[in-house]
Amino acid sequence: MNDHTLYERLGGREAIGAVVDEFYDRVLDDDRVAHHFEDVDMTAQRAHQTRFLSAVAGGPAEYDGDTMDEAHDGMGITGTEFGAIATHLDDALAEFDVDDADREAVLAAVEEFRDDIVEAE
Repeated sequence: MNDHTLYERLGGREAIGAVVDEFYDRVLDDDRVAHHFEDVDMTAQRAHQTRFLSAVAGGPAEYDGDTMDEAHDGMGITGTEFGAIATHLDDALAEFDVDDADREAVLAAVEEFRDDIVEAE
């Protein structure tokens, strides 16, 4: 692997934003999880998620939103739903030819938040 950060290897904010758009297109087409976004301003959500992924990938964007626990409190997200959403993220990364190691790194970073997001099994 090279000396570039994961953020740089992903292509920076613009490329991460494109992945986020693909990701949410997939999520919103999935009846298992789309209901969590029915009353969400998706333009703001996509921008928020781009900042979040940029931050966890080591980019200069600082994530300044609620903690994961606060942001997902009361949503009743199950482990199965978390897995479905993670799969959509992996598929979106693959759509943009992100290599396996970098996809695994992104998913590992997201997995660290599982306990803060999942409320039910």
